[in-house]
Amino acid sequence: MKKFLAIYLGTPSGAKMEQWNALEPDERKAREKAGMEGWFAFMQAHEKAFADPGSPIGKTKVVNESGIADTHNAISGYTILHAESHEAAAALFENHPHFSIFPGESVEIMEILPMPQM
Repeated sequence: MKKFLAIYLGTPSGAKMEQWNALEPDERKAREKAGMEGWFAFMQAHEKAFADPGSPIGKTKVVNESGIADTHNAISGYTILHAESHEAAAALFENHPHFSIFPGESVEIMEILPMPQM
């Protein structure tokens, strides 16, 4: 089995988020409930594949030669999973609640490669 990192992406200023924020409070609450139910159903259906079910991501800092600063990106969460292939890992996320119910934009899946030996 190969190991993969899935990154959930969504921008706070994106069109999907604007539509989400425009919902009436009761409608948004109903969608949040449906989204969480869908998310937990997804996790339960694929629980054997997950090495780490992941979590939402908080605020971001950037560190470079200039020092440390606040920054932002489109990453909203992560998951680490096992699958036979990259395609199989990606297929797990088709119609995921992150973008089919919630205002997330996509999920990117990357293989976690072994560290090169010295």
